[in-house]
Amino acid sequence: MLKKSWIFLLIGAVFLFTLIGFIAMSLAQDDKPKIVVVVKTLNTEYWKILESGANKAFQDFNVDGQVIATNYESQITEQVQMLERVLKQKPDALIIALTQPSSAISVLKEYKRSNIPVLFVDTEADWDGQTAYIGTDNYELGKTSGELLASMLLPGDQVALIHTAVINPDMIARLKGAREALEAAGIEIVAVQPADNESGEVKLALDHILQTYPDIKGVFAGTDTIAISTLQQLKVNGIQIPVVGTDGTMKMVKSVEDGTLSATIAQNPYDMGYLSVEKALKAIKGEPVAKKVDSGVSIVIKGDVKERIDFLTTILK
Repeated sequence: MLKKSWIFLLIGAVFLFTLIGFIAMSLAQDDKPKIVVVVKTLNTEYWKILESGANKAFQDFNVDGQVIATNYESQITEQVQMLERVLKQKPDALIIALTQPSSAISVLKEYKRSNIPVLFVDTEADWDGQTAYIGTDNYELGKTSGELLASMLLPGDQVALIHTAVINPDMIARLKGAREALEAAGIEIVAVQPADNESGEVKLALDHILQTYPDIKGVFAGTDTIAISTLQQLKVNGIQIPVVGTDGTMKMVKSVEDGTLSATIAQNPYDMGYLSVEKALKAIKGEPVAKKVDSGVSIVIKGDVKERIDFLTTILK
């Protein structure tokens, strides 16, 4: 009888310690700040790089975080619905890359009323309720891209600008910077064409441009996704002219490595992801946060290619 009592006591003690451990683990999990990052899509390399930066910050700062997105960048309504669902989860902070800012401001005001800091990453918006913007100065990005393209051409040469079908303030600023830089260098902009790469519109847009302006000497692409499709279509047509993108993704960098391009422009989406989580934590703690954090841009030339490829290979594994 004594032996059975001892066994029951032992089982009870084990159960009690297990229960205490589970409760402690649950409390520790609840103590973690909850941050949700909503980006435009996770189907492209650019956004996967940003996700990687955010995930590293979640790990470094012990954050209960997640990165979510719609299937395609063009799904504006779906992103708004996603924001409404996230609001019900009551995160401590929201980080958002808006597909179309004007469509989402009403739901973002609900976050503000709930005292949830809202930080914009990658894409700016005209809303004074934001805590901060972390990303590229898109006018400077466009200007640097335009200057790079102009450096490969001669005054009087004709170029085309191809941009995303969905226009947001970032793309407007990017195009403005590129246009001003090209015109200052005496380059003639003969076509400005929208194209939704997910629908194969880059091919149609470029075919139309080449039929109308067969002597174009270069293309400014609003994103690397557009730039890569442009390069592929130019190759099909047996045309080799400079194409400048704006993101610095692996395919564009490898185009510099193999000599298809002499240089490309690179944003820093990894830094955007990491810094946005870091700034969100400051906001959660009530610490001051700069309204604008510029993550910078780089011109990638052949001498820099190996280092960038190694970095991208590591974070995209």
